[in-house]
Order: sequence, then structure tokens, then C-alpha cells
Amino acid sequence: MKKVGFIGGFDKTDLIIYVAKMLSEVGKKVLVIDTTINQRARYIVPTITPSVYYITEFDRIDVAVGFDSMDKIKGYLGVDELEYDVALIDIDSEKSFGKIDIENNDRNFFVTAFDNYSLKRGLEIIGKLEKKVKMTKVLYAQEILQEDDDYLNFLSFYYSVQWNKEIIYFPYEQGDCSAIIENQRAAKIRFKNLSLQYKEGVLVIAQQIFPEVKGNEFKRVLKNL
Repeated sequence: MKKVGFIGGFDKTDLIIYVAKMLSEVGKKVLVIDTTINQRARYIVPTITPSVYYITEFDRIDVAVGFDSMDKIKGYLGVDELEYDVALIDIDSEKSFGKIDIENNDRNFFVTAFDNYSLKRGLEIIGKLEKKVKMTKVLYAQEILQEDDDYLNFLSFYYSVQWNKEIIYFPYEQGDCSAIIENQRAAKIRFKNLSLQYKEGVLVIAQQIFPEVKGNEFKRVLKNL
């Protein structure tokens, strides 16, 4: 099973769910794990019997809420090994590092916007890393500016993070926000009203997680979502 971390103070729940949906559509069995302090998935992903911790199915994706380690999920399911192709892990606290063991993840994404809270909280989290960890930047911005990336590089210069060369950009579009809210209310994962840039960003993340899947297969799936 692949382990993929989505790290930062920015709200990543919907992004992770859309990535999970695309991966499930190419035949991958996906587990989304919300380890965040506020457990936002508890309020976005519909479930019949919420409890302190639980796993629920949402549009062929399993979502785990309230767990702070892989071992606790195994215990809940009563298995020695998790039978998933990939776990997508939402992390917004350094407390999750040790139990989730992000240093040995197959891939890690640092997700941020450039408002003070998202940027500084995200940097505060990765500032606790003790070993060098490779990460790919996922940046939300109104405009793609080199100055923003330079500023992030400056602030993180002495941290134990090694940035991958490729940067994935997502637009701050009111249309995307409206589409995501509409999907939440309908308890659906739909792509049709999202902007082309948002959909392409999800596609790139999916391709990076499973490079062995042909790019044409992801593009075919995206057309039908």
C-alpha cells in the first residue's frame, strides 16, 4: 500500500477527496485518513453513525476519521495489513509525524495558500521535521507569481525539507468554491462544474501518486467525471 501525505495548515479535505475519487475511477482502492485537529472530514463526508472514530464509505472511497495511527486503523478493522492500494493522509499537526511516519511515505505534498495563517502554520508544521523529507508544493493563488515561490523557499531555507522541482498550482476561483459547496450539500463528488485548472491540478497529483498508470487513462476518466 502506498502512503501519501498532504501536509499543511491550509484546508485540504476537498482536494484530497477529489484526488481519491480520480484514483478510485482508475481501479484503485483508496483510504482517506483525516488526522487533522478539527477533523473536517467529519462534517463534509456523510455518515450514518458517526462516533469518536470510524471508517465510512463515500462514493467508493473509504474515509477514516478520528484515528492518529495506522495501527489503530488496523485494530478497528481487525486486520494485520490494510488492503488498500493507497492511503491519502491529511496532516495539519506535527503530532501526526511519528505515528504516521511521513518520512517513509511514498510521496508528500505541502499544500498552502499565501495568507499568513496558511503559510506560517504550514511552515510551523514542517519546521518540526527532524529528517530531510522530499515534498511537492501544491500552491493555491489568485495569480502564479515567482515572488510567492521565492518567499516560500526563503522561509523554509533551513528546514528539513527538500522541494521537488515541479510545482502544482490551483487557482483561487469563486466558481470552484461554489461548485465544491454545491457538491458538499448534495453529498456528491462531481467534477463537471470545477474549473479546468482545478481538474488539471487533481490530474497531476493523481499521476504523481501512480505514475505507472498511463496518463491517457487518467484523462479518459476525467472526461467522464
